[in-house]
Amino acid sequence: MRVLPALARRAFSATAASRAKGPINKDHHVLEYSADVFPLGYGVAGTHCGVKKKAGVLDLGILASTSERPTAAAACLTRNVFKAAPVTVTTELLAQGNGRARGFVVNSGCANAVTGKKGLADAWAMSNALTSGLPESAAKGAGSFVMSTGVIGQHLPIDKITGAIPGLIADLHSTPKAWLDLAKAFMTTDTFPKLRARSFELAGRTVRLAGIDKGAGMIAPNMGPPQPPHATLLGVLATDAAVSPAALQAALTYAVDRSFNSISVDGDMSTNDTILALANGAASPDLAEITEASPEFPVFREQLADFAAELAQLVVRDGEGATKFVTVRVRNAPDFNVANTVARSVANSNLVKCAMYGEDANWGRILCATGYADVPAGAIDPFRVSVTFIPSATCADQSPLRLLTKGEPEADIDEARASVILAEEDLEIDIDLGNGEAEAQFWTCDFSHEYVTINGDYRS
Repeated sequence: MRVLPALARRAFSATAASRAKGPINKDHHVLEYSADVFPLGYGVAGTHCGVKKKAGVLDLGILASTSERPTAAAACLTRNVFKAAPVTVTTELLAQGNGRARGFVVNSGCANAVTGKKGLADAWAMSNALTSGLPESAAKGAGSFVMSTGVIGQHLPIDKITGAIPGLIADLHSTPKAWLDLAKAFMTTDTFPKLRARSFELAGRTVRLAGIDKGAGMIAPNMGPPQPPHATLLGVLATDAAVSPAALQAALTYAVDRSFNSISVDGDMSTNDTILALANGAASPDLAEITEASPEFPVFREQLADFAAELAQLVVRDGEGATKFVTVRVRNAPDFNVANTVARSVANSNLVKCAMYGEDANWGRILCATGYADVPAGAIDPFRVSVTFIPSATCADQSPLRLLTKGEPEADIDEARASVILAEEDLEIDIDLGNGEAEAQFWTCDFSHEYVTINGDYRS
């Protein structure tokens, strides 16, 4: 739980303070795993090198593929015009390596964004320090990606970072603790490390998938494949499945659109947003790489998308000052893009998010955000739209609460029942456009007093 500074607490009125709600319970989101769940052929490590002021807090991590076969790589990166130096370097490395990579290095505490020529030189120094310290690989010409997160406009203590990388390389392991240390090295205002792992069957083999992400604020990603020249959301999905670079990029783009591009904490797109995917084939060294034409590709793509959605939801649950986890589901839309755009519009609405914090069943705000969504003319017919609150699994009464039916408001909305639904930590807003069969969902959180406090005091 984040503790508000005394000055900030005094700034609240007595009424506001009395209505303040506790943060989402996050303890149960830190899971323990056995070593056999993590993908084969990777070594990971994390350390404190001095980017962050507090001693012992992990701020630098690396992942390296130790597989004998070349590792396929893919990325979805921020579309913010002010792309951070690590985003630019990662874009160039992906092109130079023809969709292959050795691994990545990540630091937290400094975003290395809007840092000019020195920032670019520092990002390249991080990449080269990792690549040059690794044994020779079958992936000739492949480099190591770079990710940074933290304060914008400040230069990295690059000598501390490059000086610590050889020690990390010497300490590469694949133990659960090593993976957890890497996850901790990603964290800025995050309150818990976000690490997940799973296994599934693919082409008759058991393959494994591990994922790490970070983020709690400056979260409204809009990421896509690199296009030359091309608090933050960072993430990596690493698998020991054998997948071609093109197929991995196609699967990652599909997964990101349905996960990381479908979350919002505060509506701000970062300069550093990066999701990486690596596939080293260590689980099936005798099999050819899966391509988009392979019968196994749809299975892999759906597994990746489902896994990415789980990771993305952890970011929302750790949203700065969040007390509610809200699912916005849009159904019966003309196509996925319309459904996704409407869901994004509602999820990003400050008025909707404030209403969720105040536990106010103000469905007019939901309709307003639906109506100004940037969709083609005719995609939304006001006389077909219905809005419903769906209670969480912990509510005694599981029946939906209809607020609007085909453009007509319900005559007698049960305000007491609405208050019960909105008082829960989890709830769902269901929007039925009645104009097709496509569906999309977005995950967001509420706006609280604590969010303002955290971001008004971020650099200190």
